[in-house]
Amino acid sequence: MGLSGLDALRQAVHGSVLVPGEAGYDLERTGFQRGDRHAPEVVVAAHSADDVREAVAFARRNGLPVAVQATGHGLGKAARGGVLVSTRHLAGIRIDPEARTAWVEAGVRAGDLVAEAARYGLAPVNGSAPGVGMVSYTLGGGVGLLGRRFGYATDSVRRVDLVTGDEGTPLRQVTADSEPELFGGLRGGGGGFGVVTGMEIELVPVEQIFGGRLVFDGGEVAEDVLRVWQKWTASVPDELTSAVTLLPVPDLPAVPAPLRGRYLAQVHLAFTGSPQEGERLIEPLRAIGSLLVDEVREMPYTECASVFSEPDTPHGYRSANLLLGPDGLDDEARRSVPAASGPEAETLCVLGMRHLGGAFSRPPAAPDAVPHRDAGYLLYVLSPVATPEEAEGADADAVRALHERVLAPAAGAATGRNANFLYGPQSRDVVRSVYADDTAAHLARLARRYDPEGMFRFHLWGVGRAA
Repeated sequence: MGLSGLDALRQAVHGSVLVPGEAGYDLERTGFQRGDRHAPEVVVAAHSADDVREAVAFARRNGLPVAVQATGHGLGKAARGGVLVSTRHLAGIRIDPEARTAWVEAGVRAGDLVAEAARYGLAPVNGSAPGVGMVSYTLGGGVGLLGRRFGYATDSVRRVDLVTGDEGTPLRQVTADSEPELFGGLRGGGGGFGVVTGMEIELVPVEQIFGGRLVFDGGEVAEDVLRVWQKWTASVPDELTSAVTLLPVPDLPAVPAPLRGRYLAQVHLAFTGSPQEGERLIEPLRAIGSLLVDEVREMPYTECASVFSEPDTPHGYRSANLLLGPDGLDDEARRSVPAASGPEAETLCVLGMRHLGGAFSRPPAAPDAVPHRDAGYLLYVLSPVATPEEAEGADADAVRALHERVLAPAAGAATGRNANFLYGPQSRDVVRSVYADDTAAHLARLARRYDPEGMFRFHLWGVGRAA
């Protein structure tokens, strides 16, 4: 391949250095989101921060771009050539119960951190899926199960260890005091300045929640669920975070009998107050009717994955989203958006709406790059697409066009888009709607300072950088 120093790189790292055709190459380059895969010239499966430094230095000497992958849930722009740094083996966790903080390495998954923090009566501000990497989720902002009470996950970040692409490929310990501009860009900027090897985050004193799913027959009451839930969210306390999901489920033996072959309307709930108060708060939702399953209960936070019960089998998918103002969907959009994404859609659609506000809308204590904090709701649609290995399946371009039609009736109420809920390649217009112009320009200036060679270009706002 004509790569300078490949043998020396193999000797220098504790992990694996792999090229196409070698055993382990496909495993390391393949993430959870199978709609595409990285195709690098070299994969470095890092086992330490020093391994990451060696990989970035190798890429710099050879003039190669660098991609980073932990779990691959949020894969957007896949690498073609270059170096892929796989951080999934960096799985160390250290809890400081007195300071209520956790040090997490770059490959730590949310479920593992939840379990470890629970030993001390603490919890992270994690998302809905336990298999998602905490670091990448947090870099993108992080819309969590406890977010209306505690804010975005990135608001909890105290320190980030980062290997940058400037001379010497230093490992920086970035804090609000040491490098405030870079620290602010990392918190919500989604990466793009280097490879994060770990971060220190604040934990919250949550051991139990009152939460779970209310599952309705969406074929009968989908519009009612959206209408009642949205009106209900206007008066709930910040301690209650909730969402609605509409989706068709197949008529298969693996699906629980009450749900099999139905179009479902699910309400997801996580309340940190008392169960008695929680029961009172959700009475209007239970009264909607056509309730198929009621899983809402007091639970240890270690069981929080059951609030959404998202699939844990890797597959191909694409998504689109809009951030909406405090009024959410109007009457017409509440009818037309579910109709366009319902059982009659050309391909399967999962339509979701999450309640923001509360602590999501509060100014952060330290600099950050989270945009659109004034949004009241996050509306998103997700569909499966064919993987590169599949001969048949939904076409990614057709899915993108469908998603545009689904979200079009809500576009007038949109304030922007959310970075964490965008999967697959994105257009320049979409990227521009994620970050305000001044934020995007600031991130680009930081990238030129810490990545002067333009190596780290496989990230959301890197669209359009050197190919």
